[in-house]
Amino acid sequence: MSYLDRVLQPDETVLHRGNIHWLVYWPAAVFLLIALAGLYGYLMYPEQQTVAIAVTLVGAVGLVIAWLVGFLKRWSTEIAVTNRRVIFKEGLIARRTFEMNMDKIESVDVDQSVAGRIFNYGTVTVRGVGSGSEPLKRISSPLELRNRVLVR
Repeated sequence: MSYLDRVLQPDETVLHRGNIHWLVYWPAAVFLLIALAGLYGYLMYPEQQTVAIAVTLVGAVGLVIAWLVGFLKRWSTEIAVTNRRVIFKEGLIARRTFEMNMDKIESVDVDQSVAGRIFNYGTVTVRGVGSGSEPLKRISSPLELRNRVLVR
């Protein structure tokens, strides 16, 4: 049972579920390129096989670790907009949560870089009345999340 399912109140309905953007896997892609470069070196330069094997192993181990980190980050993060509040939870063992009632939300800001505009991700900052702000980083479809919060 997910965190969101456990904290929903009676008569509270989920209007939108968000998630972390798939670009959290970019370090794994970099290690994949390193592993492929090592494999290419192994096949094309037989006199440098020791170096090529080492590069391939570093790339392969890095690929597995980076992919696992990205997977756990996406899997352990829950974002939801309900008819009553915004809910954000991240972390697998050490957990950090953020919940803000809709009537306490003052504004919702979206910050997107050029890459964020191209790949549709960004930082959504929820500002509350008297309670500061909470940035939600690397959110997929940030404008849709903002619209769901603002249009109740």
